[in-house]
Amino acid sequence: DTLPYSIRVLFESSVRNCDGFLVKETDAMNILDWKTKQSHVEVPFCPARVVLQDFTGIPAMVDFAAMREAVRNAGGDPVKVNPACPTDLTVDHSLQIDFSKCAIQNAPNPGGGEQKPLARLSPLKPPLRKLPPCRGHSGCRGSCGVGEAGRSPGPFSAQIENTPILCPFHLQPVPEPETVLKNQEMEFGRNRERLQFFKWSSKVFENISLIPPETGMAHQVNLEYLSRVVFDVKDFLHPDSVVGTDSHTTMVNGLGILGWGVGGIETEAVMLGMPLTLTLPEVVGCELTGTVSPFATSIDIVLSITKHLRQADVAGKFVEFFGSGVSQLSVADRTTIANMCPEYGAILSFFPVDNVTLKHLKHAGFDKAKLEVTEAYLKAVKLFRNDESSSREPEYSQVVQVSLSSIIPYVSGPKRSQDRVAVNNMKSDFQACLNEKSGVKGFQIAAEKQNDIVPVQYEGNEYKLSHGCVVIAAVISCTNNCNPSVMLAAGLLAKKAVEAGLVVKPYIRTSLSPGSGMVTHYLSSSGVLPYLSKLGFEVVGYGCSTCVGNTAPLPEAIRNAIKQGDIIACGVLSGTKNFEGRLCDCVRANYLASPPLVVAYAIAGTVQIDFDTEPLGTGFNGKSIYLRDIWPTRQELHTVEEERVISSMFKELKEKMEKGNKRWNLLEAPESTLFPWDLKSTYIRCPSFFDKLAKEAAPPQAVENAHVLLFLGDSVTTDHISPAGSIARSSAAAKYLTSKGLTPREFNSYGARRGNDAVMTRGTFANIKLLNKFIGKPAPKTIHFPSGQTLDVFEAAELYQKEGIPVIILAGKKYGLGSSRDWAAKGPFLLGVKAVLAESYEKVHRSQLIGIGIAPLQFRPGENPSTLGLTGREQFSILFPPDLSPRMTLDIKTSTGKVFSVIALFENNMEITLYKNGGSLNFVARRFL
Repeated sequence: DTLPYSIRVLFESSVRNCDGFLVKETDAMNILDWKTKQSHVEVPFCPARVVLQDFTGIPAMVDFAAMREAVRNAGGDPVKVNPACPTDLTVDHSLQIDFSKCAIQNAPNPGGGEQKPLARLSPLKPPLRKLPPCRGHSGCRGSCGVGEAGRSPGPFSAQIENTPILCPFHLQPVPEPETVLKNQEMEFGRNRERLQFFKWSSKVFENISLIPPETGMAHQVNLEYLSRVVFDVKDFLHPDSVVGTDSHTTMVNGLGILGWGVGGIETEAVMLGMPLTLTLPEVVGCELTGTVSPFATSIDIVLSITKHLRQADVAGKFVEFFGSGVSQLSVADRTTIANMCPEYGAILSFFPVDNVTLKHLKHAGFDKAKLEVTEAYLKAVKLFRNDESSSREPEYSQVVQVSLSSIIPYVSGPKRSQDRVAVNNMKSDFQACLNEKSGVKGFQIAAEKQNDIVPVQYEGNEYKLSHGCVVIAAVISCTNNCNPSVMLAAGLLAKKAVEAGLVVKPYIRTSLSPGSGMVTHYLSSSGVLPYLSKLGFEVVGYGCSTCVGNTAPLPEAIRNAIKQGDIIACGVLSGTKNFEGRLCDCVRANYLASPPLVVAYAIAGTVQIDFDTEPLGTGFNGKSIYLRDIWPTRQELHTVEEERVISSMFKELKEKMEKGNKRWNLLEAPESTLFPWDLKSTYIRCPSFFDKLAKEAAPPQAVENAHVLLFLGDSVTTDHISPAGSIARSSAAAKYLTSKGLTPREFNSYGARRGNDAVMTRGTFANIKLLNKFIGKPAPKTIHFPSGQTLDVFEAAELYQKEGIPVIILAGKKYGLGSSRDWAAKGPFLLGVKAVLAESYEKVHRSQLIGIGIAPLQFRPGENPSTLGLTGREQFSILFPPDLSPRMTLDIKTSTGKVFSVIALFENNMEITLYKNGGSLNFVARRFL
């Protein structure tokens, strides 16, 4: 009862998977004793499933294909070689943008309020909207074939159909645009070989589920389609948990699913049925209290909580949310917070399953029976968080308190996005900007001119412009405003405003630029789009518009009045850029705001307003209408979001999964048990990891008279070891590809060629920033000592292997720093590296070296090559005794007669077993012999 929920998941996994070897009883008891053992012991964790994206999935599946080949050659049954852990492979990293268009605001009616009185829209029978025939406007270009829209859907009355591509002005289905089709054709053409390999993998391997191209991004598909919450395997229930090679894997913690991102070798180990090893983490409890301000959006909440966690030093720890305020966060809010773990350094941010989660799962397509089983199971094993205040909360390593009541909405401006202004201080802050000297915030307007009013005639009516008047208002749903709740909030606010009789002045240049057709879709299906249109927020297209200055010119009368009176006019937009003069040369103050606040300021017509005490305007019957009167409640937003947006998105994704796509369905792939390797392929090759596979593992071989391949300093990163970017024309990899008939334009990147060991081995230590002490300057070079030649690292290693001479690497502190990268271990192994001798290691990389069969050796405290007088030009001999044990001290002899001791950096017997077997791949392969 006192364990954090996230630790309970680790505990359940250790009990269920306890076999006395990979997972021992002492491991389970250490987790149970988390309060005293946290951060002091390492424990195994067996995730329920693995998620791969194609860039990291290709080397993993190539290794499995090679293992089948090796098992067959050693006399075993290759059909038995399958992932032991359910694995989902999402092909989502292959798409490149070869063709694109940027829609510029150029609609038939680019915005602005209407002069005539607005009729109140009926919530049940919206009027027919007559739209002009398509005249080749931006975003449609005359191809939609639609001249007139029919009756608009009523509020909350229609589900989103599976037609995400619409004419942005008529909201009618149109054929797939040429740009999409061209990019898809290029994707299948460029990646055909890899896609065929993936399709073969999905056919022949058990426990592999493949998500084809054009379905969605890995982390979104993981969240929306693959998440089980509770696994049901032949009527045996256990919690869902996941590790993935995508950095956004942490999103699923918002659903109560424990998961985080790991490197390729760790992922392969899990696929092979081996546990991850992690230090039993500290768990920081984040207590949410109070009530969210009515005007605070989801973005305000997410960014505020992220800021608190960044300041709390949660790096390398679990974060778990509790308290009365948790139930006020929607699942969309939770997954966004969980997704931002890299921003505050936590391993993961966990939201235990509660009633909010169950409600979400209902709309996500879980049937009633599955929901009942999920709830009953989680409650039975104490993994369900009770919303009641009387329920006992777990004990945490430390507690960070965040008062939701303290979270208030902000805008940014008037000249820089980093200058945040609380909305309730907006009026006074703008006044201060008028007073300040010209600079990053100030406009230096003389005191006697700060109350100037300039009358202007526009479309037969007189209006008055003053400092702070709003002349541009743009609702944009890109980047930080892509959360459905903030766009829906703008729509619901517009609906209430129109029903209350509020209008937007016609000279204000209003616009609505959805980030995608899906945004237009859910605004339309929820019934709010007609109300946005009534206030002048018409859809102008899909693409970068107001943010990049693509705003239609202001009416000439308004421009002249602003210049004549030296008025500080304002633009308000929900985008990301607000530099002075960016929107329009006569608009000097620009504010970034949430979508609903953009609509609110447009109605008010000025930023010089205190929303708490001053009305937005006058509605029907002369009644003063305040912002609080029309601001949608969080409950209203959650209801529309869950019942309309979420359910429709899940329905569409499910249909995509069931139907697949035409190109994928027609793609031919072999169905043989063994993959038919194409010897001419430059993308996929059978690697040599299993060349010496035998039924019994040989005892550890001594390393005799090894030369030093590289003598490196401190903080050598995995990118130094195995770069992922473009292939330099002068590199060993480039020479290899050229010999295969490829031109530099066809080289692609190391990341794209991870399935070809010949390319990746030649790319090892090919980073131009690599500083080898033998060379004395950054270059991917080294010295081949027997000949004295300075060569590419690969060429030197190749010569050493031909001569039968083993090699080692000397390094300083923090060897293997940076992101986890499987080829940073695989590459050195294929270069013939037998051991790395360093002052210290990045923890994950150390385990990866063991996982491939390279010995991580560490200098004793206070010792290093300099103190020991090593030049790196010596030859080294290392003896590994048969009774090798964790952290054993070994002696190294050099060709100069020097003898010194090092620590064999194996942390447990499991790591020693893997090393003796030549790494995890060979260890598992022997199980099939």
